Amino acid sequence: MALDFSGQNLRGRNFKGRQDLAGANFSYADIRGANFTNANLTGANFSHAKAGLQRRWAIFLVLVLWLLSGLSGLIWFVNSYLVSEIFDTSSLGYQIGRWTTLILLVAFLLVTIRPIVEVGVFVVAATFTIAVAGAVGFAIGGAAAGSGVFAVAGAGTFAVAVALIVAAAFAVAGFEALIIAGAFAVAGAFIFARYGILAIAVAFAVGLFSIYIGWRAMKGDEKYFLVCNIAIAFAATGGTSFRGADLTNADFTKATLKSTDFRNTILICSRWHQAKMLDRVRPGKTYLENAQVRQLLITGQGQDNNFYRENLRGINLQSANLADASFIGADLSEANLQDADLSRAKLKQTQLDATDLTGATLTGAYIEDWGITNTTKLHGVRCEYVFMRLPTKEDPDPLRKPDNKQEAFADGEFADFIKPIFDTLDLYHNQGVDPRAIAIAFKNLAENHPEAELEIVAMEKRGDDKILLRAKTAAGSDKSQLSAEYFDDYNQLKALSQSQQLLLVEKSDQIRDLKNMITTALQQPNFYTQGSTIMPQDNSTNISAGRDISGVINLGKISGDVTNTIGQLPESPQTDKPGIKELLTQLQEAISQSADLPETDKADALIQIQALAEAGKSTQELTKQKTAKNAITMLKGIFSGLPAVASIVEAANKLLPAISKLFGLG
Repeated sequence: MALDFSGQNLRGRNFKGRQDLAGANFSYADIRGANFTNANLTGANFSHAKAGLQRRWAIFLVLVLWLLSGLSGLIWFVNSYLVSEIFDTSSLGYQIGRWTTLILLVAFLLVTIRPIVEVGVFVVAATFTIAVAGAVGFAIGGAAAGSGVFAVAGAGTFAVAVALIVAAAFAVAGFEALIIAGAFAVAGAFIFARYGILAIAVAFAVGLFSIYIGWRAMKGDEKYFLVCNIAIAFAATGGTSFRGADLTNADFTKATLKSTDFRNTILICSRWHQAKMLDRVRPGKTYLENAQVRQLLITGQGQDNNFYRENLRGINLQSANLADASFIGADLSEANLQDADLSRAKLKQTQLDATDLTGATLTGAYIEDWGITNTTKLHGVRCEYVFMRLPTKEDPDPLRKPDNKQEAFADGEFADFIKPIFDTLDLYHNQGVDPRAIAIAFKNLAENHPEAELEIVAMEKRGDDKILLRAKTAAGSDKSQLSAEYFDDYNQLKALSQSQQLLLVEKSDQIRDLKNMITTALQQPNFYTQGSTIMPQDNSTNISAGRDISGVINLGKISGDVTNTIGQLPESPQTDKPGIKELLTQLQEAISQSADLPETDKADALIQIQALAEAGKSTQELTKQKTAKNAITMLKGIFSGLPAVASIVEAANKLLPAISKLFGLG
């Protein structure tokens, strides 16, 4: 039974390493100064709990800070004295040192108030400047001048030290402690600034400036993130510690968390709704270190936010408003997105392994290459349509699914539509793709490993000359071994001549069909196919191969698709001079009526006619010419084995040169 500590005073209690706290109830408890290091707090309830420093620790730290503030004023004494003595003209050497001190001090202040993008570069540059100036001072004015220049290091130390002290005071005890700490620092300088009004003025100015830096640091100004981090680390000393604890599914709703240590903590699906002072915790490398993410966790409002490549693994965004948010390249694995609104969210390459999307809204989301797995929960997802690519100015609705803009997914249909096939063998070809060699190698692999139950389920063109062949496999198949054997065979087949490959193919319809599907894929600018349907990804064409992988042909359907595509071409403006539309129509008729071509060759030839028709519609000249050249080459290969007197050969010899010329191929 889960332990119940609700409403109890647990200040300073030691729960370090305890493994019996899973599901424990700490709601409304006072856990200031409690130690939960390495404890198992899975599912624990910390709602409305009060964490942070015990009062005696807070008082002790503030007193230490005030003492340090006063002592830091001593550091300024040397600098204020040197500046105040600028107008003492008794020694040129001393004058050089004092003026150098003032100039470098002003430069230090100017640089500090600018955005500190690279703190390390700044420190190195400042140190180098002081070192060089000191050397020059020694060379020109002797020891007095050199020591005066090096005193600027004390000025820098004072300014930074006071800024850190002020920030830490603010982190520990709020604005009042900040003011008092700054006052101690300025007072410390005043006490020793006995050499003139100028020294007092400079001490006062730098003191106020340091207070300003500390205040801005604790307000989240990124220019002073280093000051803020050091101050929070100091303020967390003696505070509530969850370091190394397992807080999976823990609930911190409306808890007060100032001065709490979450370093190395497991925070999978922890809930932070309306948590207080979450910006004052010591987050370590958890997702709590990001200010934007903290705000999202507290409010649940992330609309239009950009989380590009953020590590949000295990985050709890249940019921959050994430409409129009961008998660491109982000890791949302193991996250809780139940009932979240992800309408129009950009989920390109977003990792969603073991993510819970139950009841989430995905209508209009962009899911290009998103990383769902067989552990991604999609039950009850509400989605009318999605886009398979990111939008562009030219195409604001890229690859919409369902394709028909008048249609929408019914309840539960999206999960069935998008459910990926996980046990697949992915065969990626990226150099000199040989369609016939692919077809032969895959057929050989399937015959050699019938237990793998290989079945081609998808094919995708990537780039100009790359293709991915995806095959479903039986559970437990050794994909590494299958892939290695396939590519060994494929590379050997590529080395063979076409005539040698043809001897291996013989009359296999299965190899012929797969080869032609791959060839068609390579001819399209953007191409994706599942099963027997070939879909160019620019949504401008929809070529059906008219057959399945076993070789069953629907010649009538293929011919009808070709006729429809040719019909979309413009007619020739000159009645006595046929254009692409007229020439392709003639060639289609010659193929359909040929008694010399078997049905498989007719189907292959008609697919190439359709590719030519698609090329005729293209507005990109290079793509048009490449597609046309490949299709014409394929047609010549299909007709090459026929008698010269065959009617289709005569028609091809007459029509193909004319078609080539119209495509600018000579």
